[in-house]
Amino acid sequence: MNLFSLRTGIGYDVHRLVPDRDLIIGGVKIDFHLGLLGHSDADVLLHAITDALLGAASLGDIGRWFSDKDPKWKGISSLYMLSEAGKMLRQKQAKIISIDSVVICDRPKLLPYIPDMKLNIASALDVPADCIGIKGKTSEKLGFVGAEEGIESYATCLLAVGS
Repeated sequence: MNLFSLRTGIGYDVHRLVPDRDLIIGGVKIDFHLGLLGHSDADVLLHAITDALLGAASLGDIGRWFSDKDPKWKGISSLYMLSEAGKMLRQKQAKIISIDSVVICDRPKLLPYIPDMKLNIASALDVPADCIGIKGKTSEKLGFVGAEEGIESYATCLLAVGS
């Protein structure tokens, strides 16, 4: 008999917007005059998704596996980190049922980039793109997001974990 449990995870990430950095969200380089500051490529969406997946599988968070204190991870692609998290899930016999996420920024508008983001995430995790939800929302010019000081992202996931 195949027994499994359903587990949920939630992830959050935020990075400061700065000049002279590429803006990478969902593994897609976005044409914008500011980029996200971080030890890695600072992909706020992929960091939130990675944290949601790791949390649902009781594997800690992204910092446990890819510490920003470790120089070997300097400049690393967040798609690589997400792919490694996917491998950890498979080792635990965890199957991704769904991922839902939101990226909060007033600019740039993300809608044109979402199909490529979904394909990148699906490829990194070896899951169908139709189990991934990505939404872009604004802050209505409120707070640090509205002032274009940073971008934040939330993600949730549902896993089926074998026993």
